[in-house]
Amino acid sequence: MSDDFHLGPHLAGLVERMVQSYDSDERIRHIDRMPVPAQSEIVELIDCLLQLLYPGFIGRQDLSRHNVAFHVGALLPRIGELTFRQVYSCLCYAEELEHPDGTRKKPATQRAEQITRKFLEALPGIRTLLAEDVQAAYDGDPAAENLDEVILAYPGLLAVSVHRCAHTLYDLDVPILPRMMSEWAHTKTGIDIHPGARIGKHFFIDHGTGVVIGETTDIGDNVKLYQGVTLGALSFPKDERGRLIRGTKRHPTVRNNATIYANAIILGGETVIGESAVVGGSVFITSSVPAGSVVTFTPPELRVRPRTPASDKAPALPPEAP
Repeated sequence: MSDDFHLGPHLAGLVERMVQSYDSDERIRHIDRMPVPAQSEIVELIDCLLQLLYPGFIGRQDLSRHNVAFHVGALLPRIGELTFRQVYSCLCYAEELEHPDGTRKKPATQRAEQITRKFLEALPGIRTLLAEDVQAAYDGDPAAENLDEVILAYPGLLAVSVHRCAHTLYDLDVPILPRMMSEWAHTKTGIDIHPGARIGKHFFIDHGTGVVIGETTDIGDNVKLYQGVTLGALSFPKDERGRLIRGTKRHPTVRNNATIYANAIILGGETVIGESAVVGGSVFITSSVPAGSVVTFTPPELRVRPRTPASDKAPALPPEAP
């Protein structure tokens, strides 16, 4: 028996049915339209950015004071090329959706060049913020041996590093690309930060798995989150036709120096966690918390009893109905 598989005469019929499925439902096809952003290039862009932001830790290992300028001189043009190409693709795609008749308000090439230059100019400032984030992780985790361990091993820092870049592009009104960058970090770390979230300096996510930070979240300086924290929306406002109203403040505000422990759920655009407040684990909050407060819930009563032979037996099954 041959190990090769051949569709043979069935191929033409299968091709026809697949193409018919494209015609019957346009929601999950992208044909005869502007190309979408290239995910492979976005992943490469993130990798190049991480190499630039953390020289010697990510990517090339033999850097010295003598060759680092050459290294940066090689990375920046590639970052610029990748950013320009993907920003251009995103702008064209968005304008196609907004102006299906083909009219455009401004040439996408010019806009993409302006955005790319602004993004590149922002990178030194992003490094300054990330240095504070690395320090926050080391200061906030007694298990951290040194700053190098934070950079090399902490998923929270990876998620925040990508977010700082994605948020910059979000603020420059780039469609799609920031979200794709953030979702790449989400798949790598289990931490879901929408690129629209505004996060202050010296930010630390400890452990990180399951953290969700919504688009309109505002986080101040020196804030610490633990795993499983949700900063989410209480409800989704709708217009008179039942459609979601976008662009409203839906997610909480967390003031400076606040700490939020594991699995806390904080919802609502009007909810404010006050400065230096401490939110205990597994609480559910939908209203504001004053500055300096400690929020906990009364734990359920635990009952502990010694094991007995009777307790080890399986419970008796109820009699069958006649």
